[in-house]
Amino acid sequence: MGKAQTFYICDDNNVSTASEIEFSNNGTTVNGTLATTDIDSITMQIPDMHFVGGDMSMLTKYEAQKATYYTNTGTKITDLLTYVKEQGWNTIRVRLFVDPSNDSDKGVCQDIEYVKALGKRIKDAGMLLMLDFHYSDTWADPAKQWTPAEWLSLNNDQLYTKIYEYTKDCLEQMNAAGASPDFIQTGNEISYGMLWGATGSNANRCYVNSDANWPRFTTLLKQAGKACREICPQAKIILHIERVAQPNVIVNFYNQMKNKGVDYDIIGLSYYPYFHGDLSKLETAISTVETNFNKPIQIVETGYPSQYAIGGSTFDYTATYPYTNAGQKAFTADLITLLKNHPRVNGLSWWYPEANAKGCTGDLKNGWYNAGLFNNNNGKALDAFYELKNFR
Repeated sequence: MGKAQTFYICDDNNVSTASEIEFSNNGTTVNGTLATTDIDSITMQIPDMHFVGGDMSMLTKYEAQKATYYTNTGTKITDLLTYVKEQGWNTIRVRLFVDPSNDSDKGVCQDIEYVKALGKRIKDAGMLLMLDFHYSDTWADPAKQWTPAEWLSLNNDQLYTKIYEYTKDCLEQMNAAGASPDFIQTGNEISYGMLWGATGSNANRCYVNSDANWPRFTTLLKQAGKACREICPQAKIILHIERVAQPNVIVNFYNQMKNKGVDYDIIGLSYYPYFHGDLSKLETAISTVETNFNKPIQIVETGYPSQYAIGGSTFDYTATYPYTNAGQKAFTADLITLLKNHPRVNGLSWWYPEANAKGCTGDLKNGWYNAGLFNNNNGKALDAFYELKNFR
């Protein structure tokens, strides 16, 4: 084998040829200085990267309402994005609605201008951005996938064009704003399809043991994915569902994606134990995915209360993990242990970690979300907040 003639070093986009190189181990030079002409090749083994963080879509609104954040020891946090990065987080998720002005819910406020500004802050803080398209004016989940009001008059062919053009336009705006996403969810918890129609419609839903509506749904996903590949080719596309307690639904969903040629990169799952069951349910779901599909897996939503039960909870896990600071931390630690036993799992995102009523002057001071990572009474970070970095 001939010896290398040049060796390239890149720094701040400047590429130059070096004649010598040295290697160090924790600051100590190994084997002295080497002439690059004596080097045949360099092989480096880089461990798989893990992506950890949270969906902080409400941060801008909390800041506007003067929420006050503190460390677990009581030191005031002046910039939460900077602080989460210092604590080992590297990925922040933000949701996007088509026209949130059509909904009065206090959590539905993320239009494209809001998301561009928050997205730029995330990127400027040195973290990765996960953009979560809801393709709705309101919350999109397995029970609600309502078509945006502005799109209701469109037929299917027109919707195929619209979702492409809308996705493309949003991504172009994100790029221009310095907020290019690194991960893109083309839909949120789309276990049974999306863009069903007007609120309350029973049309266009996709179920196990039926091929009805799947061609329409997968065409929508292909059109959205096409825009992602064209405008943000570096970004990874996530298809996100939440049927952790029903592995047969998971398998059917991703088989439909495979059989109909939907282009995507990552399988995204939601796991809320108070809805989905104990950790063994998640273990079974992940193992099922690993057996059937050769894709990376991310838990793009999770959470567990530190005080009170979440409204509508269907599973009581308090005998194992009480609704306390310590119980929330223990759940988080055990969740991470489980996930790290599955090499295919490379992402973990806590939903709504920034929830914090301390100091709030507006509507966020009431109706607390008690599965965030700050104490709503005193604004201090909970222990689970610091546990998340152990997924890295």
